[in-house]
Amino acid sequence: MQVIDEPSAIQRRCESLRREGKTIGLVPTMGAFHEGHLSLMRRARADNDIVVVSIFVNPIQFGLGEDFDSYPRDVHGDLAQSERAGVDLAFAPPIEAIYPKGFQTYVDVTELTEGLCGASRPGHFRGVTTVVAKLFNLIRPNQAYFGQKDYQQSMVVRRLTADLNFDLDIVVLPTVREADGLAMSSRNVRLTPPQRRAASVLYASLSRAEERVKIGERSAKTIVDAVRAMIEGEPLARIDYVALCHPETLQPLDRIDGPTLLALAVRFGETRLIDNRIITPA
Repeated sequence: MQVIDEPSAIQRRCESLRREGKTIGLVPTMGAFHEGHLSLMRRARADNDIVVVSIFVNPIQFGLGEDFDSYPRDVHGDLAQSERAGVDLAFAPPIEAIYPKGFQTYVDVTELTEGLCGASRPGHFRGVTTVVAKLFNLIRPNQAYFGQKDYQQSMVVRRLTADLNFDLDIVVLPTVREADGLAMSSRNVRLTPPQRRAASVLYASLSRAEERVKIGERSAKTIVDAVRAMIEGEPLARIDYVALCHPETLQPLDRIDGPTLLALAVRFGETRLIDNRIITPA
């Protein structure tokens, strides 16, 4: 595996590979790898001639007072895991290489970013779409891989790709979970043991909501209220949002008449976790 930290170098290397007729799969990450990341790498390995993983904790997607400084980082461990997963190129640039002095160009996706995490974290998706656009431009992958845990992000990236005519496919893979159902996240390592036990309420509340829909409940308010009540029953949990939305537009729904996104964000101490499920009536 080759490790590259200069944007111009990764651009030249990928251009050379494309001229050779190689297909390229990109897995964009902020590092601190877990099984969710590795599942994306393995799928990219199966689908493409070349796999590129980017490792970059993107400062402009963190807001004031968020956890940029404390976000988990383990570049050496990440590189070792990437190599074992069959990655060919690891792109691990310093911040100043991605945002050099005088940088002033940003990419905004509008409507899809207004609710859910976009409402809770102003400017977050502007940071995501800016760095993703740069990665797509530098690497020009045939396919890029994302996880469903970050559902809103995946929809925003799909919109970005379509609107700016990037010539690639976005592949979204299912959320990888711990044994108790908690969605794997780099932030999970920051939970204390009591918080980690408490966080299992997220998966339990999603499952309970799905059960209620399958037996006939169609009121979005009833489902949201039930999920909120279950999470609020856990003393260590503080809800950011619970929402039922259209799975493509992300607009709030009053009734569940087809596939529906149930999304939530909850804090345990200083750690904010997100999860979701597509619920389909029986």
